[in-house]
Amino acid sequence: MPLTSADALVRPWRTATLVASLIAAVELVALVGGAVFLLAKPLSHAVRSHAAATAAHERARPKTAKTTAARASVPVVKPTPVGKARLSRAATGVLVLNGNGRTGAAASAAGRLSSLGYKVRATGNAPREDYATTVVMYRAGYRAEGARLARDLHVKVYGGLEGLSTSKLHGAQLAIILGAG
Repeated sequence: MPLTSADALVRPWRTATLVASLIAAVELVALVGGAVFLLAKPLSHAVRSHAAATAAHERARPKTAKTTAARASVPVVKPTPVGKARLSRAATGVLVLNGNGRTGAAASAAGRLSSLGYKVRATGNAPREDYATTVVMYRAGYRAEGARLARDLHVKVYGGLEGLSTSKLHGAQLAIILGAG
């Protein structure tokens, strides 16, 4: 079938359109990849520091004080002394929960805790996998042990047991939820 002059004019136009579209798609992918590369690290640091600040604020807020709309200033809460741990590391049971979604994170942390002398009662997955930072929680009466574990692991956020019932602790006095940071 011979090419007519109309076909000869249409074919280069189609080819040029396809080539231009392909170049535009490659440029778009490069721009999106560059934006993710440039913004991901600062954004993750900002989210991590915001989560730590929020957790510290929640921990420091008095539980019995009721705030009113008329009160403009936030009361200053002085941290109470932790005291001395009653249980040795070998007698302190710890439940390790993976809250960051990385496979094997709980088992790895359990090995590190064992090497520090803690008794790991169980490992498992946390109810969520989006914890921004690692959190140490302690049962009532074991605040000093929780502070010691947080200090041993260089964890900045620790507080009373919230969200876990003592029956799910497998006899442990402390629980640690592993976060992304």
